[in-house]
Amino acid sequence: MLKTVKFGGSSVAGAEQFKKVKAIIEADPSRKIVISSAAGKRSSDDHKLTDLLYLCHAHITYGVSCDDIMDTIQKRFADMRNELGLRYDVEADFAALRAKLDRDTSVDELVSRGEYFTSKLLAEYLGYEFVDAANCIFFSLDGQIDKEKTYAAIAEAVGKYERVVIPGFYGRSPTGRIKVMSRGGSDISGALAAAACNADVYENWTDVSGILMADPRIVKDPKPIPRITYAELRELAFMGASVLHEESVLPVKEKGIALNIRNTNRPEDAGTMIVEKVENEDTHERFITGIAGRRNFAIITVLKHNMNTSETLRRALEILDRYKASVEHITLGLDSFALVTSSAALGDGVYDVLNDIQKSCHPDEVQVKDGIALVAAVGRKMTFRPGISGRLFKALGENGVNIRTIAQGADELSIIIGVENKHFETAIQVMYEGFAG
Repeated sequence: MLKTVKFGGSSVAGAEQFKKVKAIIEADPSRKIVISSAAGKRSSDDHKLTDLLYLCHAHITYGVSCDDIMDTIQKRFADMRNELGLRYDVEADFAALRAKLDRDTSVDELVSRGEYFTSKLLAEYLGYEFVDAANCIFFSLDGQIDKEKTYAAIAEAVGKYERVVIPGFYGRSPTGRIKVMSRGGSDISGALAAAACNADVYENWTDVSGILMADPRIVKDPKPIPRITYAELRELAFMGASVLHEESVLPVKEKGIALNIRNTNRPEDAGTMIVEKVENEDTHERFITGIAGRRNFAIITVLKHNMNTSETLRRALEILDRYKASVEHITLGLDSFALVTSSAALGDGVYDVLNDIQKSCHPDEVQVKDGIALVAAVGRKMTFRPGISGRLFKALGENGVNIRTIAQGADELSIIIGVENKHFETAIQVMYEGFAG
């Protein structure tokens, strides 16, 4: 058994969190490959080290001294080292960094030092070998990860040292310079490391016990999702759920590696297991996996008697594409169709779009309804449960929620309804209580 584990910023925020990480690692000897984020917030009024480093670069760019900020960052690492009884020469590394700071210092190199310093401390504390991400994660000329080169380098490092700590979030560009990923890039680094070594499981340790069935800001104490497929995860992410970014999932999905979301502060919780396919499905397990949604859409309805639907629809879609307004959903009738698109994408050009549709499609009528929210119930087992839509409509109607549109994906993973923005939270609460509460 081989596990790759990634610890987020909250998991390595201070010495006490380091102790929790060490206990997790020592509890399972198969946790051999560790990816670390930069130390995060220790409390609500604290600062992420990454944010402080971005602030440092802004000061340097405008010719303002960043000595006070660098002193704060250095002291935090030195305090962690001292509390953990480590020997890492923080002062020497910071002296070297300060010596080369000037306006030509790239923001990527400076910001990446958060992960670098945190991982150096963690490697010593765990007794693992530190492997710099600049030496094993590589970018291509187009800015994408060079997977072949990256996988080979990570596998070589693990083969040589067996137990390693690799900083997340950054790698090396073809020019030899440090390049960072988008925010949340440590998740991508962890997935790449797991894929490179064909790990059995990729554990992503954070401050929540897995993925929740609904937004806790809307539903009180929503239940965690014990198991979810990659397809369901993608559907929930598309509908606005705060889950892992697709880039951070793809490397392990391609290799068929299970991804386990765990809580550093509650290691006894099983968390959420993300897999390609759920085997031996429990027939008593709830059939709705999760509920998510997004506000602020518009529905454009085109009506025309004896419509050539395919031709008229093609013209309408071309017009929306011209205005860079992507279509989220399409519903078809005998003499009409409705297109759901983002209100923000339409912007002030909505009436230009309607005018172009009128000129090109010659409909009897074209309408637009703004202020629509889309809410989706996602679940791999909905196909096998008759009457779901009926239960859904009944529950929403009883709570005064009027459905403006409805769609079901071809893969039958989700039922999506459109309601007015003002009914967004009510719709999510009703759906959760009806199917998961």
